[in-house]
Amino acid sequence: MEIVLEALRAAADPTRLRILSLLESGELTVSELISILGQSQPRVSRHLKILVDAGLLERFREGSWVFHRLSLGEAGQRARAIVHLIPQNDPVHAQDLARLEEIEWQRARAAEDYFAKYAPEWDRLRQLDVDEETVATHVREMLPLTSKQRLLDLGTGTGRMLQVLGPDAGEALGLDNSHEMLAVARANLKRWGLDNCQLRQGDILALPLVYGTFDAVVVHQVLHFLDRPWSAIAEASRVLAPGGRLLIVDLSPHDVEELRDVHAHRRLGFADDEVKDWLEAQGLTLETTTHLPGTLGVTIWLARRIGAATHGLEPHTLTQGAPL
Repeated sequence: MEIVLEALRAAADPTRLRILSLLESGELTVSELISILGQSQPRVSRHLKILVDAGLLERFREGSWVFHRLSLGEAGQRARAIVHLIPQNDPVHAQDLARLEEIEWQRARAAEDYFAKYAPEWDRLRQLDVDEETVATHVREMLPLTSKQRLLDLGTGTGRMLQVLGPDAGEALGLDNSHEMLAVARANLKRWGLDNCQLRQGDILALPLVYGTFDAVVVHQVLHFLDRPWSAIAEASRVLAPGGRLLIVDLSPHDVEELRDVHAHRRLGFADDEVKDWLEAQGLTLETTTHLPGTLGVTIWLARRIGAATHGLEPHTLTQGAPL
């Protein structure tokens, strides 16, 4: 009971309640919270410290940026229960959400502008410090496919993972939200002769796909651009068939700050424990982790959805009216 009372005491302030509400939707930097709340840095930091000390928030640093998010487990559930007491028609709450939406729009616009600018040379940028062919070799070895299996590539970009894995799959779909990227990918698929691969525009955080219809899902160098990378993992898990495998390729933790400003990176790589927690939260079992060292190292995580493997190719891959 004392834990609950401590949580209630910590949240019993208008600003702290607003902070909890904003962080329910994802992590934010201190500067973003200052912009939304319209308060000074010392005041916002003091409120954040109280919430962290009460266990309702988690604080973590990435380079010069400091993020906050709701805690995991029971503490986070208590925070959400408190937030859900706020009336949806509360004018301050509505104003905060509108400002949050504006910040998220600005982030998305910056990423879209970046993708449009760099789409023609995306493969070169993605290679970074680890040799592209080395990554491709490990991907093929860790995720062997057969002609009876269906592959989904989330955030396909120029279609590089379709080039690597598509020839062995029965069917493959590359999904991306950028018209420019898809234009490059379409030209590449034609050049590579991958007739079994298709492309679709779509949001990887809200997949227009039917539950449990893919035998393998790949997320290649995408998560570090996202505000909520765990949401992409949740969506990937949702469309995995029983026994299906999820392969994630992304940067290992690093401190190259310029990637935030120059290349729109939201996160400076990911630690193994962090990714493992996200996978397990979706009912996935982490089977293999491979580290490819470099100035900007790459990590490959392979996880599996527990259950019997699927066989054959059912026709209902996408939502109604949009067959693969």
